[in-house]
Amino acid sequence: MSEPEVRRGRSRAEAVAEAVQEDIAARGAATGDRLGLRTELIERHGVSPSVMNEALGLLRDRGLVTVRPGPSGGVFVAAQPAQVRLGAIDLWFSAAVPDPRELFAARTFFDDAFAAVAVDRAGPNDVRALESAVHDMRTHAGDAAAYMRATVAFHAAVAHATSLTVAVGLYETVLALLRAGIVRATFVEPRDEMVAHALAIHEGMTAAIRDRDAEAMTKLLALHAGDLERVQDGHG
Repeated sequence: MSEPEVRRGRSRAEAVAEAVQEDIAARGAATGDRLGLRTELIERHGVSPSVMNEALGLLRDRGLVTVRPGPSGGVFVAAQPAQVRLGAIDLWFSAAVPDPRELFAARTFFDDAFAAVAVDRAGPNDVRALESAVHDMRTHAGDAAAYMRATVAFHAAVAHATSLTVAVGLYETVLALLRAGIVRATFVEPRDEMVAHALAIHEGMTAAIRDRDAEAMTKLLALHAGDLERVQDGHG
């Protein structure tokens, strides 16, 4: 098997660790399930022993695997990735993220506050950034992970439109933790209907900011909150 694809800024060991995390989430592997011998994982992912050792070290640090020596040993699942449902997407998180719900609650708090301020402060460049993010959301409506990244980019653009530098810095920290912790994303059904609904809300928010329509934004934020209330605990 060929080596996992390495995105810019990510090492081969990180790529392998992410591939193993995604495999655990996709299989719904339970705590204690055996993933295989270290040599089997090396062959499966097409990497060197040193890269696999580093990847396993990352996974151990995240609390996702344990490595046991001996004839009956190997690599075992230590904990399932945490799962939450966010609107049209199911997300699984690394154990390094202690409580994804708290991060989403913080993100929602900031999103609502920033949107209300952006109506008054956004300029033409900010509106263009929002339109670009909505375009990316629509373009990636078949790829849950890319769609999620585009959605986060939309709300980050709203935040930057406020020029509240300190608050935006705190918000970016929350977003960075969420981005780093996601190990798998999939759409839930009915995908097309739910994505169309979300796109309509984000397009409406863009128009409200462009037109400085605070009343429309208030109504759209209420609809958006209704989607976010579907966030829930889950286990793969």
